[in-house]
Amino acid sequence: MKIMKKRPLLFLLLLPIIWLSACTSGQVANQDITERIAVASTPEIIWGVKADTNLFGLYNIAKGEIEGFDIDIAKALTEEITGSADNAEFVEVTSKTRIPLIKNGNIDAIIATMTISEERKKQVDFSDVYFAAGQSLLVPNDSAIQSIEDLNSDTTVLAVKGSTSAQNIREHAPEANILELENYSEAFTALQSGQGDAMTTDNAILLGIIDENPGYRLAGAPFTDEPYGIAINHGQENFLNEVNKALDTIIENGTYAEIFTKWFPEEEVPELN
Repeated sequence: MKIMKKRPLLFLLLLPIIWLSACTSGQVANQDITERIAVASTPEIIWGVKADTNLFGLYNIAKGEIEGFDIDIAKALTEEITGSADNAEFVEVTSKTRIPLIKNGNIDAIIATMTISEERKKQVDFSDVYFAAGQSLLVPNDSAIQSIEDLNSDTTVLAVKGSTSAQNIREHAPEANILELENYSEAFTALQSGQGDAMTTDNAILLGIIDENPGYRLAGAPFTDEPYGIAINHGQENFLNEVNKALDTIIENGTYAEIFTKWFPEEEVPELN
């Protein structure tokens, strides 16, 4: 993870803003990533990742790097494609910034708990599914909410801007009030302070929050299927094929299972193929 080791956190956090404002043409975005990797002396792959999502992508202050399931999968894919996991570079993204960054060519791929959807396919292509999640509700242990059916006009649900979570709540609990925050940290802080009755996103992300915050639980079973995919810009079919081939390889050789068990030791390794 070279960026995290060489550059201070503040600079990393500012990169999305710097790059978004500095992009002046589509030249970088249109460059064939596979060709760039083939001719480069250091064949780097730049991954957009979350840095605020426990178990998937979370900044470790002590180590000075981002850690998580998404990070390890990106490293494994990078090793398959380029020959070394050290060629993986990581840039923090949010649900709002990740598609603009990939459309501008600032990152090569997004591996950031991103659900495959028909609406998003209008902007990016997706790899095969690399994680099978489902949307759930996070509530305090003493909450009366037991499932999605308990949400009504008297309840406020906290979600993250730019995610599919708010849309799903509108479909499954149309009477509920929705408050959208910038990121998971802000949403959970709002839940802790009583600004909402429940927080919603994918169950895997919520389990990461529970892991660090006793006193909270999931309310009921998941009420959607949320297959995570790796997003790649339109026009990068060669690179998309390389990513899918690498994903197949790490699933078949057991690397995927090792990474999954590392981060979700109590969960059964899913069959993705």
